[in-house]
Amino acid sequence: MKRPLVSTLAAALFGAAALAGAAAAPAAATSGTAGTAGAATDRAPAAQAAPTFEGTVALSNCSGSVVKMPNSQPDDPALVLSNGHCLEGGMPSPGSVVVDQPSSRGFTLLNASGGSAGTIRADQVSYATMTDTDVSLYRTTSTYRQIEDRYGITPLELDAAHPSRSTAITVVSGYWRETYSCSIDDFVHELREAGWTMKDSIRYTRACQTKGGTSGSPVVDDATGKVVGVNNTGNENGERCTLNNPCEVDENGQVTVRQGINYGQQTYLIAPCVGANSSIDLSRPGCELPKP
Repeated sequence: MKRPLVSTLAAALFGAAALAGAAAAPAAATSGTAGTAGAATDRAPAAQAAPTFEGTVALSNCSGSVVKMPNSQPDDPALVLSNGHCLEGGMPSPGSVVVDQPSSRGFTLLNASGGSAGTIRADQVSYATMTDTDVSLYRTTSTYRQIEDRYGITPLELDAAHPSRSTAITVVSGYWRETYSCSIDDFVHELREAGWTMKDSIRYTRACQTKGGTSGSPVVDDATGKVVGVNNTGNENGERCTLNNPCEVDENGQVTVRQGINYGQQTYLIAPCVGANSSIDLSRPGCELPKP
């Protein structure tokens, strides 16, 4: 998985290499595109300007974004999306689900150019799991309206529909202030890594060469500007189904290893599970997120 860069336990589990300056997010905002070689054949044309850093956040060890649902209201508490394996308390074990757990985690909120707009803070982990997916949702003490009024930042909108193959996407890392542009290559029936299994994962084309610290980055549809996934893992060494080396398993049990290929988890499943006041209600009609 695209490993956190600070937590000792997380680093051990996801094979975190010692990266220079990894203890804190870079001070200067820099925007780059990874894997540009072959991009002409690897990437579909975008219908609008490339996504910026506006609404993304830097965690202590990962990336994330302020996201609103299609039914979110301006005075609802703002939600921050990241990975389950980025939780400050350690990674959920296979089969476990975290709901409404107190948290005081802070997030550096970024503006369009990648500069710091300010800090927002969570009061709880509303939802987190590494079962079938790899996602965390933090509820913050700021409303969407307050974030827009105070910081001039518009949150990203979560797409409630399943994305399509060949969609041009950008992975936007708030931790590194870097972007990675490619396309959705396909969807993976099961992605297995050590004891975890993720379903219907997004496989990127090779141009998205994400790295440690990009965990939790929003995967943005270039044409709509909406979030369709959350970046989380990749096969680093060509190993089969091991830590940092997820393998693909199809409907017939056939295992495929794709060294150097990276993946994200779809986020459309989240929208039906979010009710009034940004509350997580796993009993809502259409909610298919794993339950405790």
